[in-house]
Amino acid sequence: MALAETLGVRPGVTSVIGSGGKTSLLSALARELPGTVVLTTTTHILPFPDVPLMTSEDAADVRAALAASRVVCVGSQAEKDGKLVAPELGIDALASLADHVLVEADGARRLPLKAHAPWEPVIPACSGRTILVLGTSGLGHPVREKVHRPELFCELVGCTPDDLATPELVARAANAEALADVALVNQADVAPDAAHDLAALLAIPAFVGSVLLPSSGCAQD
Repeated sequence: MALAETLGVRPGVTSVIGSGGKTSLLSALARELPGTVVLTTTTHILPFPDVPLMTSEDAADVRAALAASRVVCVGSQAEKDGKLVAPELGIDALASLADHVLVEADGARRLPLKAHAPWEPVIPACSGRTILVLGTSGLGHPVREKVHRPELFCELVGCTPDDLATPELVARAANAEALADVALVNQADVAPDAAHDLAALLAIPAFVGSVLLPSSGCAQD
């Protein structure tokens, strides 16, 4: 089953949060979805390879870019690191220009698991779907090594930074935060049994798969 259908992505704004494959999921959805697609962020993101980048604040410029390329990345250029920050044009305006707006709504510093600070994720009010990504590669390792904001994670679940990030603890944290409509337990090829255990413990519909291995598909638990 296609990722977009599996995760319930519809026309309009979809936010992706969590860790362990957000950018890969956004790229896969952009390739798969029909119609025009804007890739953007409410926090920060690196430009997508092979996707035209638009930093203009003019809606007409974005419209022209979408006419030339079905998928474009829209954001404002940050002062350092080559990253993009939230576009000046605004998510509502982008949603009026494209069939789909895919938003990366938090960061994880390239770690497979995370807990969210009070100011995140930054989910647009117009978002119709929020997808939580969880990286299987973080399971079975000490929290301090694989979790972004480990101190917040430990507060949520009552563990120490040296405890292992088990499916039970990761699910407890995600269920306590209750930030998303649906979850993707990604990187399932790393530890399939642990991935399915985690998905089964989540309070929201959860699917198991590996975005970088599309032939593996996604299965619901």
